[in-house]
Amino acid sequence: MIAKIGRSGNLYGALAYNQLKVENENGQILFANKMIETANGHYSVAQLAQSFAPYLIANRNTEKHTLHISLNSDPKDKVSDDRYREMAEQYMREMGYGEQPFVVFKHTDIDRSHIHIVSVCVDEEGKKISDKFEKMRSMNVCRELERKHGLIPATEKEHRQNDKAFRPVDYKTGDVKSQIASVVRHLPNYYQYQTLGEYNALLSLFNITTEKVEGELQGKMRQGLLYIPLNEKGERAGHPFKASLFGKNAGLPALELHFAKCKIALKDNPTQKTLQSAVTIALQSTNDELAFKKQLAEQGINVVVRRNDTERIYGITFIDHNSKSVWNGSRLSKELSANTFNDYWNNNIKLEIKEPVELKPKISTSNDADLPAEEPHHLFDFLNTNEKHEDGLIEALGGLLPEAQGEDYEEQDFANKMKKKRNQKRGQK
Repeated sequence: MIAKIGRSGNLYGALAYNQLKVENENGQILFANKMIETANGHYSVAQLAQSFAPYLIANRNTEKHTLHISLNSDPKDKVSDDRYREMAEQYMREMGYGEQPFVVFKHTDIDRSHIHIVSVCVDEEGKKISDKFEKMRSMNVCRELERKHGLIPATEKEHRQNDKAFRPVDYKTGDVKSQIASVVRHLPNYYQYQTLGEYNALLSLFNITTEKVEGELQGKMRQGLLYIPLNEKGERAGHPFKASLFGKNAGLPALELHFAKCKIALKDNPTQKTLQSAVTIALQSTNDELAFKKQLAEQGINVVVRRNDTERIYGITFIDHNSKSVWNGSRLSKELSANTFNDYWNNNIKLEIKEPVELKPKISTSNDADLPAEEPHHLFDFLNTNEKHEDGLIEALGGLLPEAQGEDYEEQDFANKMKKKRNQKRGQK
């Protein structure tokens, strides 16, 4: 079992994300601890938020007061709702949050069920609950839960997956052909996309783009595909490679077959509505492109924006790592086309878009929604980075993505503090 702990200053965002799953029949509330009950057992986001209000009012100076935790067992584990409730209660109790109000959601919209827990990390007096050695304590609790419930140990799973991990193309290290091959041979196994443009948006996360080429061969016009490496700014950084160098699955015929299959699979798919809601909420609650991207990135959604030479936005694509699907804005919704974002961000014209859920006044004014990023596979661990590429196409997901294994977080924190002290002493000399 893997536990991912996220913190933010936006309780409403965390609750809204999970409640959307419930409303779209992709989730349910399994358990509510010290929460105000409703007459019919159903909740709105505002009703859920009421239980946390006294804690936030009492909060003294904790900026990131909201906890959003996900517990993920191996897909082969068959976990009943009762066992999920028991595991959630034990996890929260042993992590020091057993007396806090918290609500447990079960998600069923991807190929493995898992649970999310939303709570706050300040007590009734407004004091922050200690998070010292949190990573280590969380791992120990997960190992205990695995033993108690007979679950597949996450350490074994991580070891198997680490052997398959790959990274974005780095043209500086050489052997670019092999780097591109390691990406294009695997993507169709994990992601759904319906057009070459959506495929290119996904490839851009790996510093790759494709181009169609046409030519005459033996008196007939032929179409082919080139794969081109990019630098961190999205600019060409090397010579192109023919698709045939990477096998049949990398060529146009195989891609077009994949497009057709995905078109059928994604038709009337509930993930479209969930993603549409998340994008709409982010558009309505942010004022600029950076904040918009950040809010969605914290939900495990990358945004790829295409501009022409005059800076006009002519394309926008959303890559949802939760459902492993890629959506052009206009395909997602006519109201979310490139023109909408160009009018808002470039011309300050905000269009009225129908709200997918009822939005109540937020308890927090922060835009940092703590929303989950459920990694589709260990192959995509490179997306878990705090490094910001201001001109590039990779947005840091952060938040709930699993951290690098084996890192001593307390030791790193101590080292950072000592470094700060040394710099202060140097400044005084």
